[in-house]
Amino acid sequence: MHYSEAKEHTPGRLHTLFADPYSAFKNDTDERQLHIRIMLHALLAQPLQQSQVTLRVIHGWENGSFEPHDLKHIDYPLTSLDELHRITNEFSLASQQRLPLPAHDVSLLEAPLANILAHSKTEDSAVNEATRNTPARWPTLPGGLALYTLFKMYHRLVYGEDDNYRCSQCETPNGLCELHEFHIEEGEFALLTPQPQSETVPTILVLHASQLGPIEQLLKKSLLLFSHS
Repeated sequence: MHYSEAKEHTPGRLHTLFADPYSAFKNDTDERQLHIRIMLHALLAQPLQQSQVTLRVIHGWENGSFEPHDLKHIDYPLTSLDELHRITNEFSLASQQRLPLPAHDVSLLEAPLANILAHSKTEDSAVNEATRNTPARWPTLPGGLALYTLFKMYHRLVYGEDDNYRCSQCETPNGLCELHEFHIEEGEFALLTPQPQSETVPTILVLHASQLGPIEQLLKKSLLLFSHS
């Protein structure tokens, strides 16, 4: 297994701000709301001000499905909360009119997985097919652990998670990133932040389409407090 591709539960940027980030966002934690605002300011406010944020909206998995080709997504350059409001309305209108939700043609998981399998040393088609259909086997292949780590993040954002927060390191097409994942009562989302923080590589805000409204409200309440800082 290629552990250098990804590591879960690693110290990250929030460990320099909080004594225990894993408990900072629990409902019974004192000053929880302040912790949320500090976290968003540290991880999202600056790249947003610098137009270095990509919003990734995922959808498609339903009723326990986790097939790679069924996970849909679309990326938007995110430059302001007004732009987030426009995107939220776009998805809301499509849902109300029962239209297909916006999505790119390229798959987040299917294309990278096909590339990994194509470059694996296994020529047995039955083994490759079993690996393709069993995400827990992906880490046995070069590049597979990073993809599996991202797969699990997308899965938790679709189907929920008991832990309020987790931090991982993961290789991505943009290089090594810190993966900050939040499952709090205000909404569920993840932030892929470049490491070290880059002026050219965007921070990626990932959320399920159902979370657009809640996250828009969370960011409005939190980021505007720092708009004049």
